[in-house]
Amino acid sequence: MKNLLKLLSPFAPDQSGASAVLYELGGLMVICDAGGCAGNVCGFDEPRWFTKKSAVFSAGLRDMDAILGRDDRLIEKLSKACEQISPAFTAIIGTPVPAVIATDMRALKRMTEKKTGLPCITAECTGTNYYDSGSEPVWIELFKTFATESKPVQKGRLGIIGATPLELSIISPERIVAEYKAKGWENVICYGMGSTLDDVKNAAAAEMNIVCSASAIKAAEYLKEKFGTPYEIEYPRSCLPEEIVQKADKFTDKNVLVIHNQTAADTVRKLITEKSGKCHCTSATFFMQKKGLSQQSDFFLADESDLCDNVGDNYDVVIADKTLRRVMKNFSGEFIDFPHFGLSGRLLQGESEKI
Repeated sequence: MKNLLKLLSPFAPDQSGASAVLYELGGLMVICDAGGCAGNVCGFDEPRWFTKKSAVFSAGLRDMDAILGRDDRLIEKLSKACEQISPAFTAIIGTPVPAVIATDMRALKRMTEKKTGLPCITAECTGTNYYDSGSEPVWIELFKTFATESKPVQKGRLGIIGATPLELSIISPERIVAEYKAKGWENVICYGMGSTLDDVKNAAAAEMNIVCSASAIKAAEYLKEKFGTPYEIEYPRSCLPEEIVQKADKFTDKNVLVIHNQTAADTVRKLITEKSGKCHCTSATFFMQKKGLSQQSDFFLADESDLCDNVGDNYDVVIADKTLRRVMKNFSGEFIDFPHFGLSGRLLQGESEKI
């Protein structure tokens, strides 16, 4: 049966991706659900919840509230919460409930802004897509809402877009900041991780942006169009497991498969191609693929049966999250672990193995 997960746990859904973008920016987030989805976000898909709290609320929709679409009750509760914690903005994130009853998110946005006087970001998530589908529109909306003014470009200022635990499997930006400062950048701003809303408002001041996830490419394109800020697509090498870096020069004449988000897989491919020279490296992902990062041999994984069918004796080395190893029953080559939090809930070593 296609799409049936028999060996893997469900991946992080779109509402988790949307909330991950906004988590550290000082807003009040409402997960528009009956109670369960907010628990999944905070309990399973947001590792920062255990070290750095954020204002994440459940709408707590009753059956009849959801069925009858009583948006006024949601807005009233949201307004009272704003009076108590004074957030910089509000956000309403969809789940299967509002998706099924066709909640008008644009109307909720207008009503919320009128009631609270604060900017409101809405995300029309359905709970049926993966986290990157939820992150992509929120990255765009974040910069459209707050990065509205041109600023003098500051030489040495670098913006990092797309950094969330779901993509990078880390919960703090120190290793990324250190990596790019070592490359000569004086001021490294990692949007959404260790940054503030003021940093977002000053996005036009960046000399360049680094895009570390496919879900953030459109946001970088928007900033380039609006402010002329150039960007490069690159997964931080400091977020690669040490084993990959150490073995990167040992893959000559081997067929290598990398399974991760597309930007991570592409960065690993470039690294081992630089080090090993003559090798064949293929990228595969369960998540979004952008044509500009894809090569002819790359492929998309629709479900775990695709992984089982495509990985056997075709590859000498597989680099992927170790939870995928159980699906590769016919693979007998070398396996190198590359944690992917949005897939397995595992962080990189040194951060805490699990949430």
